[in-house]
Amino acid sequence: MQIRVHIPTQTLDLLEPDDHLVRRYPISTSQFGTGTEPGSYRTPTGLFRVESMWGEGAQEGEIFVTRIATGRLGLPEDSADHVQTRILWLEGVEPQNANTHERYIYIHGTNAEHLLGTPASHGCVRMSNADVVDLFNRVNAGTPVWIED
Repeated sequence: MQIRVHIPTQTLDLLEPDDHLVRRYPISTSQFGTGTEPGSYRTPTGLFRVESMWGEGAQEGEIFVTRIATGRLGLPEDSADHVQTRILWLEGVEPQNANTHERYIYIHGTNAEHLLGTPASHGCVRMSNADVVDLFNRVNAGTPVWIED
C-alpha cells in the first residue's frame, strides 16, 4: 500500500502498489501552507514513510497527548487542536523534509471534522476519526507517503 496526500484538493488517497485507488478520504492540512521550518506549523511536502503507529484499540475520538491515550474524548466544540483516535507518525526520507519526525508531523484523527476539506491544521494531516481507524487498519509502519502541493 501507499498513501498520497494531495494538498490542493485536501484529499488522502490509499493506493495499491500499482496505483489502483483503494479509498479516498477528505483531510485537512496546515492553515499556514507548506514548509519544513521548525515551529512554522506548515505541512511538509515530498516523500515520507510511516515511522510508527499509535493508538491501536483506542476508543474513537480519544485524545492523545505525547502519543499517550488520555481516556478523554474530543468534542467538535473544543477549541483545542486535539490529536485523536490513531496516530501515524511520519518520517521524511528526503534531505529537505528530514526534520519531519522531530517536528511531530502525524496523520491523525481530529475533533474538528467539520473543517475537513479545508486547510485548518497546525501542520499535521487531519482525518475524521472513523477514516483514520480505517486507514490505520489498512497500512503498516514503513508505508510510503507522498505529500504533494
